Amino acid sequence: MSTALVLAEPEPETRGFLARHLSDDGFDVIPADDPGAAGVAPDLVLLGDPGALERWDPRCPVIVLGAADADAVDRVRAFQRGCDDYVSRPFAYEELLARIRAVLRRTSPPPSERLQIGPLSIDRATRRVAVGGRGVLLAAKEYALLLRLAEDPQRVHTKDDLLRDVWGFRSSARTRTLDSHASRLRRKLRDAGGVGFVVNVWGIGYKLVDGDE
Repeated sequence: MSTALVLAEPEPETRGFLARHLSDDGFDVIPADDPGAAGVAPDLVLLGDPGALERWDPRCPVIVLGAADADAVDRVRAFQRGCDDYVSRPFAYEELLARIRAVLRRTSPPPSERLQIGPLSIDRATRRVAVGGRGVLLAAKEYALLLRLAEDPQRVHTKDDLLRDVWGFRSSARTRTLDSHASRLRRKLRDAGGVGFVVNVWGIGYKLVDGDE
């Protein structure tokens, strides 16, 4: 599932830059001034004004984008008011992205160790995959692809999303890597008795459907 991130950054150029890059990295970016933002329970808030910390639900993690002239006192006050991390300007986007993901790891509920979709079962702890109790031996990227599809089985995952999430591609690329892995994954699941699990949605990407559908 996509991560909902509210972007409360007053500086237009920085706001536009972050919105573009965070969207490219798979986040559902919601501007703080969007009328619909009030009804959203975001996974994280990027806040450009430390003085507005009290406006946000304390259960929602907040990363403050501090002013360039902020000092240690400003940072301590922000943490005392409830922020989860503080990034001083100017900041490197890659570092900010790493901090966002680190905060989300700390604050997100642990995922279930076992996924079950029809006869297909995936045990995260042991990385064991089975169809109707029959084990399926997968290569590392085949397993990663299956797990990504199984985490949100009702969604059609675009090729760009899967190439980013599984292979780490940062932009669109002309490659058969995804298609060849999906084909091998489909064949291995079929050989174990799982018919129709990995479905190619023409022109868009892939989805995972119950083998009994």
